[in-house]
Amino acid sequence: MNGIVTAAEWFAGGRRIRYHPETARVLTEQEAAAEPGALRVFERVAAAKPGADDVWLTLLPGFPDGSYGWAQVDRILGGTLGPRLYVEPVGQGDSDKPRGYAYSTVERADLVEALWRHHGVRRTVVVTFDYTSLAVLEILRRKLARTDGTPVIAAVFMVNGGLFADAHTHPWRGTPLLRTPLGALGMRQAQRSSRVFASAMVQARMYARGYRPSAAELTEMWSAVTRHDGAAFLHDAAGFVAEHRRNAQRWDLAAIARALHGSIPFSVGGSDEDPYEHRQIQATRERVPEAEILTFPGGHLTTSEHPDLLAAAIHRVAERHGVGTAATTNR
Repeated sequence: MNGIVTAAEWFAGGRRIRYHPETARVLTEQEAAAEPGALRVFERVAAAKPGADDVWLTLLPGFPDGSYGWAQVDRILGGTLGPRLYVEPVGQGDSDKPRGYAYSTVERADLVEALWRHHGVRRTVVVTFDYTSLAVLEILRRKLARTDGTPVIAAVFMVNGGLFADAHTHPWRGTPLLRTPLGALGMRQAQRSSRVFASAMVQARMYARGYRPSAAELTEMWSAVTRHDGAAFLHDAAGFVAEHRRNAQRWDLAAIARALHGSIPFSVGGSDEDPYEHRQIQATRERVPEAEILTFPGGHLTTSEHPDLLAAAIHRVAERHGVGTAATTNR
């Protein structure tokens, strides 16, 4: 695999814990046995020191590859930057895929907050990739309405995600097609065939025109996406752009930044070659001029094409905002 972390290796390094989506609580096995609707969700924790009260790095994943999309970045980050929490939303990777589940930004934000409570996170830097930018925007909205402020979000770094509802540019063969009955049929076929999945990924323009993902790379992504019959998630949850438009003001980075009055620094990463979210970068420059802008070469899947550059950027943001140092000294 030429140093590529496989899907099996990635999931072997984490665990499936009990979670109740209706109450947004992490449960013990005993509690889960008495709670109808309890699920198992995957999480992966890296470089954590037992008993330490350090600033965490929380990494939220993209669509369609979930937490496995961070695998090559995590390998480069190694054991020196932590503690790190990788969240796997319901429907993705090694998390459960319940039938008829109401996938949404709100329920993904609920899960993130539940995991922070479970791990006793007091302060964290949050990094998002792709559609989980919406989850952190929802969390920030909630924080503006609360008084407890737990945990403190020290900084936010959003890469290739939706920040403004009027700046999405998703190609037809991407999420728009996935939302249709034809997209649902295609995902049933992709569940059974890695070749069908690989063809769909290329046709959806997930990669830069000059980038040729290897057969092994695409097979590992297929393995991650289709765990527990997971390809259906790509159809079931592909409406997040429409969801963003319905909540355009609530999940608008400029409006949130104004309300925060500079209390949380923002970094925004993207690429001019990304056919999905390239307009978000210029919109951020115009609407949130205080945000740090980081540009990357390549297409949408920076996690696959340039994990080294992305890891270096994450490392800089994390170190600047105290990841790995005592949370009590960063208030």
